[in-house]
Amino acid sequence: MEQHTNSQGATSPPLGAEGLLQSPFRDGGVGAEGLAKRIIPCLDIRDGRTVKGVNFENIRDAGDPVELGALYAEQGADELVFLDITATVEKRKTLSELVNRIARYINIPFTVGGGVSSVADASVLLKNGADKVSINSAAFRNPQLINDLAKEFGSQFVVLAIDTRLEEDGEWYVYLNGGRIKTEAKTIDWAKQAVDLGAGEILLTSMNHDGTKQGFALDITSVLSDLLSVPIIASGGGGAMPHFVDVFTKGKADAALAASIFHFKEISIPDLKSYLKEQNIHVRI
Repeated sequence: MEQHTNSQGATSPPLGAEGLLQSPFRDGGVGAEGLAKRIIPCLDIRDGRTVKGVNFENIRDAGDPVELGALYAEQGADELVFLDITATVEKRKTLSELVNRIARYINIPFTVGGGVSSVADASVLLKNGADKVSINSAAFRNPQLINDLAKEFGSQFVVLAIDTRLEEDGEWYVYLNGGRIKTEAKTIDWAKQAVDLGAGEILLTSMNHDGTKQGFALDITSVLSDLLSVPIIASGGGGAMPHFVDVFTKGKADAALAASIFHFKEISIPDLKSYLKEQNIHVRI
C-alpha cells in the first residue's frame, strides 16, 4: 500500500502563536454550502486487531487496523477514530506504536483514545501521529484532566467520549470502562460540565444501539446538539444509509461514526456520501 504522511506528519503537531494546537479542521469544514457533515469510521482495537461487537459484547475480529485505516482514507473518510477498547480495563497505555503505524498510512485527521489519563499520555499520542485525543473514564473520574488538556493543547484537541445507556426510568446514564460500570451521572449533565471544562467535541455512543444497525439514538443526540456549542459525533446503530440522513437531520449531529458496516463492506464510504449528497446533506465528496 502506498505510504502517506498523516495530517500532522506523524510527529508533534504544529503550535500556534498562543501555543495551541492548530487543528486541521478548525474552520469546521465550512464551505459555500455551509457546514459539511463528517463520516468517521471507527477502529476499535483489541490485541492489535480491529474488532466489533453488539451492545458492547460478543466481540469478533474485523481486520487489520493499518490496512483498514489506509482504505478508509483512500475512500474519502473525513476522519478516523482509533479506540483501544481494553486499555482502561487492562490498565495499560494506548498502543502508541500501532497508532504510529496507522498514522503513516493516512492523510486525514486522526483521533485516538483508550487509557489516556494525563497530559503526558496525550503528548505521546500526538508525537505518534494523533491529531486529537479521546478521553472517557479517566475524565469522568478526574474532570480536571479535560481542563488540563485544553490548556496544554487547545480545546479542539480534546474529544470527550461518552458511553451512555437509556435506562427504564427514561434517563440516559453515563457508563465507564467500556460500558462495564454504570454511574449515577446523567449524560446531559456530564456533557455540559465537560464542555464547560474545555472539551471541544463530544463523541456520543449509545450502548442501546451499538452494533444493532437499527439506527442512531436520535433523541439524545438532538438534545445534546441543541444544548451544547461544540460538535456532536453520533455513534452506535448505523446500519443503512437512511440512518445517516436521520442522524444529520433529526439528530442534528455534526458527524456520524460507524464501524461494522464499513469493516465488513456492507456500505462503502463513497456510496454513502453520494447518497447523502442526493438527500441534500452537505458532505465532502
